[in-house]
Amino acid sequence: MRITLERSNLLKSLNHVHRVVERRNTIPILSNVLLRADGETLAMKATDLDLEITEATPASVGQAGATTVPAHLLYDIVRKLSDGSEVALATNPDGGTMTVTSGRSKFSLQCLPEADFPDLTAGTFTHTFKLKATDLKMLIDRTQFAISTEETRYYLNGIFIHTIESKGQLKLRAVATDGHRLARADVEAPSGSEGMPGIIIPRKTVGELQKLVDNPDLIVTVEVSDAKIRFTIGSIVMTSKLIDGTFPDYQRVIPANNDKELKIDCESFAKAVDRVSTISSERGRAVKLALNDGQLTLTVNNPDSGSATEELAVGYESDALEIGFNAKYLLDITAQLSGSEAVFLLADSGSPTLVRDMAGDDALYVLMPMRV
Repeated sequence: MRITLERSNLLKSLNHVHRVVERRNTIPILSNVLLRADGETLAMKATDLDLEITEATPASVGQAGATTVPAHLLYDIVRKLSDGSEVALATNPDGGTMTVTSGRSKFSLQCLPEADFPDLTAGTFTHTFKLKATDLKMLIDRTQFAISTEETRYYLNGIFIHTIESKGQLKLRAVATDGHRLARADVEAPSGSEGMPGIIIPRKTVGELQKLVDNPDLIVTVEVSDAKIRFTIGSIVMTSKLIDGTFPDYQRVIPANNDKELKIDCESFAKAVDRVSTISSERGRAVKLALNDGQLTLTVNNPDSGSATEELAVGYESDALEIGFNAKYLLDITAQLSGSEAVFLLADSGSPTLVRDMAGDDALYVLMPMRV
């Protein structure tokens, strides 16, 4: 294999694919990136056996061929080369090493044979649809913070995506929960998604996807089966296994009869929560909300370091109420709200609270209270 290409093109593609590769691997080939030169492109592929990313980039191919080299090492080398330079990649005749040459710099990397590189066989996909990158990004951004990190309940370690009828319209819905809070977001269901199976996309896949959908003009092609999902974003193709489990019936935990309405200004509320929680212990993180006619008092008590209170003028006309929440969870939710105002629908100090964005009803949040 002998090719030349722009450093910027090589770096951009390597940046997308190398992140999939785990730094510690018991299987040496999984530390490598597969490079395949053919026609006028260099195709790269990396995998951790659950997630696979491939990307093609333009290259001047002197001799077609394929090999695998350490992914993080190649990325670090290319990252440190000069801007605007050209990079030449060439394997030696026996395929055991590959030289990377740019200007006066020359590196020699150990190769492993292409034939040993695993392929995440996708099988057949039952549903295919196209989604605007902005819609996909919205679904992920509004829900991913609530994904559980608890390995025992592995079926909560991802975002549940499914189609559902809501107010006479078919919606594509994303839901994530860790048992303490729940996030739900909807977009109009794209053509082709009707009747798709409900799927759970793993946390790592969600994280990589979030970085790839940063161009708002892109259209993403999504292919789904019971066990796999594939996203095609421009020249990038990402295939991932899905979490094999049943997502709980989240509808049951969304309160329907919360009658106490609290309207707040998101920015001033978030800043106040952030200020009073400075005093809270890392373990406790509890902040007490005391509500009385048009006024909210935030209180944090920490037996080790002291206490803090702050008052805010709010829209509240129901009975007086005291309720406690995890400060971090409150900040996570307010950070996702796109409007300047939010509405909290409360029942009592022991029941889940519903949080909605005043700007629209495409997302809602449920928060479990804490004892304070």
